[in-house]
Amino acid sequence: MSPTGSTGVTGATGLTGSTGITGATGITGPTGITGPTGTSSTANSMYASNTSGSTVLVVLGGTAVSLPNNQSLDGFTASSGNTVFTVPASGRYFITYQVNTSAALLAGTRVMNNGTSIAGSVLTPALSASSYIVTLITTLAAGNQIPLQIFGLVATVVLLGGGSVGAALTIIRVE
Repeated sequence: MSPTGSTGVTGATGLTGSTGITGATGITGPTGITGPTGTSSTANSMYASNTSGSTVLVVLGGTAVSLPNNQSLDGFTASSGNTVFTVPASGRYFITYQVNTSAALLAGTRVMNNGTSIAGSVLTPALSASSYIVTLITTLAAGNQIPLQIFGLVATVVLLGGGSVGAALTIIRVE
């Protein structure tokens, strides 16, 4: 046996004490400087419609639809016949259009860019239709010429009128 004796068994752990009171809140730090104002990428947008029930003489290769009503052009410019809209700034654009006719037709609709149809904008139904709606996003350059067209048949097309939207085109720059 050693002169110091043997070590005894460890005792049980005691109870946890109660939580102390929360200290006072510190003072608020200074406000940081304001960052620069960001750019608004929806600065260029347009809407134009045809609510007068116009007659469109469609040729096989396509006829631009006049959109003289309710124009809100925000930088875009319209041709004298309100059929072609000029893009004010380069960027990616959200485009949506609708064409509503008084009779069902086996016609196509599309948005053109400088004489070429924009991918994703062409709607050619398999059966006659009286309502056409398309939405897409595409890249456009400043100065591009954008008309909405009806194509694919030779016909006299009557758009809805009397306050109803016979045709409308919306273009919004998203970046």
